[in-house]
Amino acid sequence: MAVQQAIDYEIHYGDLEVSDGISVFSPAFDDRFYYDGDDLGMTYSTEGMSCKLWAPTAWEAKLVLYSTWDGDPQHELDMTRTDKGCWQREVEGDWEGWFYTYKVKIGDAWNEAADPYAKAVCINGEKGAIVDPAKTNPSRWTHDKPKLDSVLDAVIYEGHIRDMTIHPESGVRHKGKYLGLAEAGTKGPMGIETGLDHIVHLGVTHLQLLPIHDFCPISVDERFPDERYNWGYDPQNYNTPEGSYALDPYNPCSRIRELKELIQTLHDHGLRVILDVVYNHVYDGYRVNFTKLVPGYYLRYLEDGSLSDGAHCGNEFASERKMARKFILDTVLYWTKEYHVDGFRFDLMGLTDVETMQEIRRNLDAIDPSILLLGEGWYMETSLPAEKRANQFHAGMMPGIGQFNDKLRNAVKGNIFNPTSGGFISGEATETELKKGITGAIYYNESIHSFAPQPDQAIHYVECHDNHTLWDRLKLVHPDKPEEWLNASHRLATAIVITSQGIPFIHAGQEFMRTKFGEENSYKSPDSINRLDWNRCAMRQNDVEYVRQLLILRKLHPAFRLRNADDIRSHLRFEEVPPGCVAFTLMEHAGGDPAKHLYVIYHSNRSFTEVTLPQLGEWQLVFGSEHLADWDQQTLNLKNIGMVVLEVTE
Repeated sequence: MAVQQAIDYEIHYGDLEVSDGISVFSPAFDDRFYYDGDDLGMTYSTEGMSCKLWAPTAWEAKLVLYSTWDGDPQHELDMTRTDKGCWQREVEGDWEGWFYTYKVKIGDAWNEAADPYAKAVCINGEKGAIVDPAKTNPSRWTHDKPKLDSVLDAVIYEGHIRDMTIHPESGVRHKGKYLGLAEAGTKGPMGIETGLDHIVHLGVTHLQLLPIHDFCPISVDERFPDERYNWGYDPQNYNTPEGSYALDPYNPCSRIRELKELIQTLHDHGLRVILDVVYNHVYDGYRVNFTKLVPGYYLRYLEDGSLSDGAHCGNEFASERKMARKFILDTVLYWTKEYHVDGFRFDLMGLTDVETMQEIRRNLDAIDPSILLLGEGWYMETSLPAEKRANQFHAGMMPGIGQFNDKLRNAVKGNIFNPTSGGFISGEATETELKKGITGAIYYNESIHSFAPQPDQAIHYVECHDNHTLWDRLKLVHPDKPEEWLNASHRLATAIVITSQGIPFIHAGQEFMRTKFGEENSYKSPDSINRLDWNRCAMRQNDVEYVRQLLILRKLHPAFRLRNADDIRSHLRFEEVPPGCVAFTLMEHAGGDPAKHLYVIYHSNRSFTEVTLPQLGEWQLVFGSEHLADWDQQTLNLKNIGMVVLEVTE
């Protein structure tokens, strides 16, 4: 069915007649057909199952049952129209091991699709799978999770399931799989810790996984998982894990049980888990299950009937519509309750509407306020009205929702859209912009302010899966600089992220200066580009230890984790320093810190710099001795690029 036909489709129910020509876009449609029940999808028991589908524009609906994932249908059972545009079918007997789809008649045409609420699927996700939920839990499966007093105590480490273990020298048995990352005690070159143990030893609190919901087989065919690589930002089934990371993708329970085992293992090792979720678009606006079942409703369209495409992925998900919003919320809560997930990172959150994000935050708070909610709050062109977009301009409307701080990123390493821009670590004068990040992106004073009302809304980073790695960026901007110079600049960038107010975010491999060999957009590049290189990690153990010590510093000093904007304005004072430096003091036991005062200086000059210390007591060196030529209680003589921290104790 053409898109325009779907938009203009006149809805008739016969015995449930509504006004002719009501648009699926209209508030009247949502008011008439919004269903607030919690029973959409398939509910299983050994005595029978119940299937419920929301498809208000359908004239008829059928439940289709398959005995094998690739066979012909064995049964087509009529569904009964109920309230609010729902269709339902009860089936007696135990159907475990079977597969199912829905068929709906839209106008004169029949469309077949997988259940959007399916919680298990066949290989490559074309059909829902009927499984016994009790059989998807691993032998150890608890609600226990690592303690987190405040989201501002979080340190996020972003990684891709396959990247973290696929290297031939990772020492992992199940390379590239959920269970591979759950393996403890793995060793790599020179006996270094790899995989799980490496992440745990580094000292982060949260592991953020690139998308692990079932994604389109055009990107990765689950039958041949080693033939193609993809990040997974092309969602197909939102309530079930991706099968290419499972040991047996043909077994619908395998991916579920193995992901749960990974999450349990991470929790047992002191790591919380964040899922990278993709609700801003679907893999194909015309072929996706939503469009087949309710044409025109779940996606945004322009006046000419074409798909709105602010995501630059072909379409946008219409989160502002009630049943679309309900689907997002239901799915987030399902992952939270069923998989014990500890956080969600919303891809291109700026395309989602503010009300949806507020509703998600309210519901997560009712379960566990320590669950992180963060996203990319970029300002993006979309058919969604500007005042409704969940971007940085509307951070004040979304308390408790973190947003990536691209402004600090650009201040530190240069604007990513300008290949010659180097930022503070390259000696460029971006001190004021840097201060806006150091203060947690809050309103600090008339000249230092950014988007965040509170520091828990600022996610600080200089590197992520997108764009060049920090190392590759430095090589691009400074192709002739020696490695020692690049190393020092890289370390300084990471130090700034970890010691700024807000929540620090580290890209997997950043601690050993990960390279993708100059590839800026590696979303479908081979393992040779994307994998964590454990040889490089082995050769750069000093750099790994540097980052580990930074994280110890942050953990030992709550002054780097002040809880609110008032505390930052009260306890953080910027000091007068020469150009090429930024220095600040965290004063009077900030945040209950054991030190009375902390003095932090970032030094990006390539020559000696003399700095006068504030006279607040007897200073002691805490961090960064290698950057000092000499110092006394009045002055620091800095000799190279880096960060130095001093303290005054009682």
